[in-house]
Amino acid sequence: MAAGPTTAEKSGTSRSKGPSGGPPGEGTRNHRFRVPGTRTLLIAFGVLVLVVAGVWALYGSSWFRVERVKTYGTAVLTPREVEAVAAVPVGAPLVSVDTDGIEARLRARLPRVESVDVVRSWPHGIGLKVTERQPVLVVEKGGRFTEVDRTGMRFATVPTAPKGVPRLVLDVASSPSLRRFGADRLLDEAVRVRGELPPQIARDTRVVRVTSYDSVTLELTRGRTVYWGSGEHGPVKARVLTALMKATPKAGHFDVSAPTAPASSGS
Repeated sequence: MAAGPTTAEKSGTSRSKGPSGGPPGEGTRNHRFRVPGTRTLLIAFGVLVLVVAGVWALYGSSWFRVERVKTYGTAVLTPREVEAVAAVPVGAPLVSVDTDGIEARLRARLPRVESVDVVRSWPHGIGLKVTERQPVLVVEKGGRFTEVDRTGMRFATVPTAPKGVPRLVLDVASSPSLRRFGADRLLDEAVRVRGELPPQIARDTRVVRVTSYDSVTLELTRGRTVYWGSGEHGPVKARVLTALMKATPKAGHFDVSAPTAPASSGS
């Protein structure tokens, strides 16, 4: 009887065949160099077509081009003024409009603009949502009035004072505070005081008078005055002043420069 193959022979026979039963390495080579199927090629071609069509629609077609500009939020400025400075490129592809550039241009050339949102309104519009600066004080000079906003920025000069906005008087010509702090720092202090007034007192304030850094006086309606002192402890002074006015409604002068020891007098 003939002997069967030995274990070594079996192992050698097994190693001599490739994964598919053919010569060694044949299955590996077939897997590595597999040619993409028709379905894969069709999908890739479809994606390419969609990308090209999308780019053409956004940049080359007339479907998404700027045809109108709409301005919102203006009060003193007019939409025409805003749109003239914005210079939105009508007819250009909507996607290519430089919204940051438009915003920067408006803020630089129209100081009354505090902020602006430039938004694309598909398929054909650009919207300009404007927030204007609001004056909290005005400075009179030569019969004209410079408006000052809550940040202390002087942003516009107008022939007539806005209604309900207190006038700032910097009476500091002979004060050491002018040399030490400068007019801009004193103006900022006045703005700070104005911003911390209770709403009713703010509405009644007609003049904010600054004679030094630590000497601010408010002139109210009906001949009343408030000696505020420095701008420090503003919220505390506001609460004390409200309570003091309620307790002595007929007083004409109020002193909250030392809020722990307020005083009122006169009628």
